[in-house]
Amino acid sequence: MSIETSKTFKILSSVIALILLASMFHWRASQNYKNADYYNSNFFVFWLSGKLMLDGESPYNPEDWSNGHEKYGTITPKEPTFLYPLPLVLFLTPLGFLSLGQAYYVWQIISQVIIGFVVYSLLSRWKSSAHSRLLIPIVVFLLYFGPIYLTLQIGSIGAISLLFLFGGLNFLDRKNLFIAGLLLSFTMLKPSQGVMILFLLGTFFLLTKQWKFIYGMIVGGILLLILGIALNPNWVSIFINSSQAAFDRRLGVQSNVWSFSYLACNGNSTCYSILGASGMLILLVATIYYLWRNHSKISNWEMLNLIIPISFVATLYLWAYDQILYILPIVWIIGTFVEKSRSYIFPIIFLVILDLYSLFALLQQATTSHDLWSLGTTILVLLFCFIAYKMKQKPAIDKLASSA
Repeated sequence: MSIETSKTFKILSSVIALILLASMFHWRASQNYKNADYYNSNFFVFWLSGKLMLDGESPYNPEDWSNGHEKYGTITPKEPTFLYPLPLVLFLTPLGFLSLGQAYYVWQIISQVIIGFVVYSLLSRWKSSAHSRLLIPIVVFLLYFGPIYLTLQIGSIGAISLLFLFGGLNFLDRKNLFIAGLLLSFTMLKPSQGVMILFLLGTFFLLTKQWKFIYGMIVGGILLLILGIALNPNWVSIFINSSQAAFDRRLGVQSNVWSFSYLACNGNSTCYSILGASGMLILLVATIYYLWRNHSKISNWEMLNLIIPISFVATLYLWAYDQILYILPIVWIIGTFVEKSRSYIFPIIFLVILDLYSLFALLQQATTSHDLWSLGTTILVLLFCFIAYKMKQKPAIDKLASSA
């Protein structure tokens, strides 16, 4: 094949891939738009928070929050105020320019584009045609991966954290630790995802004396604090109080160490506090120790592959849709399987198992209102990370021939 023909083929393949992705994204967004009750979804509160800001009102004001629910959709708020950090509202304000239905559709498209972009960029790290062919299949499987399926349906904002996490990884690899720390600090816009991730990363970089990363985290945290204070000087105390109340109401129904401790102790506060704190500390200390001992042997991507799942088990508050960040270890597992086995068999087996189990866990959550089964998704991701890491590299065909 000539160079000119090869270039034409690559361009044509890229155009076809973009058309297929755009069609899939539109179809999924349209189906959810037609069938989902987005007036009673997570997305409604995100849209409403932006709408209230445009109207000169505050999502942290109980009266404005209640009136906004009555005016724009649902009558009774599920929470007394907006349950997320106030600086997040600045990212959500543009949604308020659209009607709820329009914003819901647009946000689904944006979320899927972010997912597709991250998958494409991660696969591009291998610089291999065998990996580039995986883009469409991986995206298709991910759209039916339980946490992402739920994320799109309810209009969750996990794609924002995914983008910051991916950006942080890229700057870590470029040795620009300050920008990496700055970007990763913005995962705190969704604390259920960001708190433990930043704790593990921050502790690791403290132990390895990578001060620029710590400075970036601090600057990012200060920026978020100032942005929130500019909107409401008391936002931190309001957020902490509402978060504590939400945590108390959801004990025993989520897939983290605190909920399982609550169930094991039959709701005894002293027992589950000790057991939960002990379990959390064991997970965090063991992870930090492993990273500290092995940091010269593993890449930044591999480090995040461990930190993300462990963070979600150790965190105080978690739902299945927060596991959208598992995209990073999932793509690494698939790419490593292809690289080492020189076959697509292992990636297909992994994706089928992961999708089937995560959808089963999602069904259990829908029927019981308990998200305990999502722990299995975390275990599967960690297990396959270990298998891919330990897998032996299969020799190339030409090497086998020469040795014979």
